[in-house]
Amino acid sequence: MKAVRLHEFGTAEKLIYETDVPEPLPQRGEVLVRVRACALNHLDIWVRNGIPAYNTPLPHILGSDIAGEVVEVGEGVKEWRKGDLVVLYPIISCGQCRYCRTGRENLCMEVQVIGAHRPGGYAEYIVAPARNLLPKPTILSFVEAAAVPLVFLTAWHMLIHRARLQPGEWALIMGGSSGVGSAAIQIAKLRGALVIATAGSEQKMERALELGADAVVNHNNPEWWREVREKTEGEGIDVVFEHIGQAVFEPCVRLLNKGGRLVTCGATTGQMAQFDIRYL
Repeated sequence: MKAVRLHEFGTAEKLIYETDVPEPLPQRGEVLVRVRACALNHLDIWVRNGIPAYNTPLPHILGSDIAGEVVEVGEGVKEWRKGDLVVLYPIISCGQCRYCRTGRENLCMEVQVIGAHRPGGYAEYIVAPARNLLPKPTILSFVEAAAVPLVFLTAWHMLIHRARLQPGEWALIMGGSSGVGSAAIQIAKLRGALVIATAGSEQKMERALELGADAVVNHNNPEWWREVREKTEGEGIDVVFEHIGQAVFEPCVRLLNKGGRLVTCGATTGQMAQFDIRYL
């Protein structure tokens, strides 16, 4: 089959287009899916650069966000058949440990991410456990459906499960023009929150408003956090959705209202943060 593979970690030039990669075969409980669309994610860059946390085997096929069509089912699979249109849930867990049994499979000690620990969607075909397939919504194209999995699952987990965002609360979405930020804006608005999003250009700020943000702030302004506080009329923020890291962590903590919560999933500007614990 055709695929883009990584034989050594590094820049994008390390990605090699190949036409003779062996087609995977579904084992018991697995499904073979023809990839119709695969979205790009910042995770692809981290994996390509060789982040140690994933211990990615080489050669490797990237791509975690996948929509496609069932081609073949392995032994024991009853719920899917050839021709079914699906979206892949990219987190594969053991399904048996105490974390999996209580709906916290992201904490499973054997957890794997499609495209990071095992072959992903930069290929014509992919094999995945049958339980990781979901029906593709008919209202979404393959391209639209492939844009959903990682970013929307991450944003939903952070805002709804961890931060317990409530209707009427102020939510600050840092980096609202990113994939996960775009998802967070929509989820927070759907939840009934008052949404302030940050972005780095007029075009991106306009897009955040189109997605549902009630207000936008340019985070390139050194005093951006003051502008955020002004938009809340001095109340502060109830939930900060943060994935930028060191450059913004301290002002994000400072912006929290009484009882406020900060959730984070990334550190693209640095992993070390200092802040006054009296703001907690």
